[in-house]
Amino acid sequence: MQETETTPLRVAVADDALLLREGIQKVLEGGGIEVVASVGTGDELLEVVAGGGIDVAVLDIRMPPSFRDEGIVALETLRASGTDIGVLLLSMYATPEYALRVMGAGSGTGYLLKERVSEPQTLVRAVESVAAGGSVVDPEVVEQLVARTRADDPLDRLTERERSVLELMAQGYSNGGIAQTLFLGLKTVETHVRSILQKLDLEESPEHHRRVLAVLTLLGAR
Repeated sequence: MQETETTPLRVAVADDALLLREGIQKVLEGGGIEVVASVGTGDELLEVVAGGGIDVAVLDIRMPPSFRDEGIVALETLRASGTDIGVLLLSMYATPEYALRVMGAGSGTGYLLKERVSEPQTLVRAVESVAAGGSVVDPEVVEQLVARTRADDPLDRLTERERSVLELMAQGYSNGGIAQTLFLGLKTVETHVRSILQKLDLEESPEHHRRVLAVLTLLGAR
C-alpha cells in the first residue's frame, strides 16, 4: 500500500530582527514546516499573504514604523479582508490586553512570548494549532488572566480538573494532547470538554467556534 505524502504547512514570518526571523525559520523547518517568506514589516507580510499560498503568518507584535501594535493591526487587516489563514503573534512581554485583542480576532489566532522560540515543540505545535483553526495563548498570559477575579465568574462553575483542561485548551492542545499531558483517557477528556462548554453556557452555533469562545471566557473577554 502506497503511503500518502503530507503537504507541509507554508508559513510567512515577519519580524524586524533578522536573527530572530532566522531562528524562527530554523525551528519551524526542523518541525517539518516550510517557511516560504521572511520579511521585516507588517505591510510586507500583507503583500506576501495577498499573493496566496500561505497557511500561517508568524509575526512580531511590535514592528516598524512605530513599534507599538503593527502585528495586531496586520492581523485585524487580514481578518477584515476575510482572510482566514492562521496567525501567530509573538511578543517580548506577557501583555493581557494584547492577548485579548488578538483572541478577539476569532479562531485561528495565537499569542506567544518570543522566548518560546527556544522551545521548538511549543512553537511548532502553536503554528499547527492556528493552521487548524484553533487558538493558542501563552501559559504565562493565561496565568495572569486567570488571577483576575470577577463577581459571578462563570469559571467558578468548573471543577479543578475542568479548569486544568480549559487552560490547556487555551494553550492550543488538542483533546489528545490534553489526555497525554494530564494522564487521562481520551474519552475522559472529551467528557470534560463537553461539561466545560455546557457549564459556560456555550451552545452549538454554526457562526461560532465553541472552543474559542471557551478560551475567550477564560481570558475574560466575554
